[in-house]
Amino acid sequence: MSEKIDRRKFLAGAGAASSLLVMPLTGCMTGSNKPTAGQPRYAMVFDQNKCVGCRDCRDACNKVNKLPKGRSRLMLELQGGKVEGDRGYTEDRRYVRVSCQQCKNAPCVSVCPTGAAHRDPQTGVVTMDASKCVGCKYCIVACPYNVRFINEETKVADNCDFCLRTRLQKGEEPGCVEACKFDALVFGDLNDPKSFISRLLNVKDSVRIRPELGTDPQLRYIPIVKKGV
Repeated sequence: MSEKIDRRKFLAGAGAASSLLVMPLTGCMTGSNKPTAGQPRYAMVFDQNKCVGCRDCRDACNKVNKLPKGRSRLMLELQGGKVEGDRGYTEDRRYVRVSCQQCKNAPCVSVCPTGAAHRDPQTGVVTMDASKCVGCKYCIVACPYNVRFINEETKVADNCDFCLRTRLQKGEEPGCVEACKFDALVFGDLNDPKSFISRLLNVKDSVRIRPELGTDPQLRYIPIVKKGV
């Protein structure tokens, strides 16, 4: 089984992953997977209308988190096709961010036998304790979004944790957010009604990937707005 992010499985959902998810979710809100009262609820918004596919976000993430060559915690999938316009058919190019969804009800945390995959007690962010990871890949199999992988240099399972140790704990925004020149990414605390992300989601329609699974993903998508609609 490939450990690289499979973008089709991310968007459509693999049947095998869906069936495996039944077991992890039964105990998903116990122990270290239960958000603590008073914690922030960090989330990210990806605005499909603003993303141009430059991939500066991915490059910044790789640099900030010192990922090995060929590995990324996030990817951009190009979608689209031919659309009819006044001058004939043109290419409709749009992008989708593929990365850890930072599930509030995280299967990866529930299945981890050592507690390596856990929720950070200060921020509530799903992350990894490298000293506890044995490389069993249970978290990779349990993830219904197929966005976790083994870092070949550290031998530890990896995921987007909003740059928890490299930036967030210093009071800085994730590297991808800071690098985006087109404001396609917004990050903040949903528990703060005055935060920009909270105010944005109050006025913008957003969607989440496969919410029917009950994972409660914290990555929101503002879908493309077609002209004339």
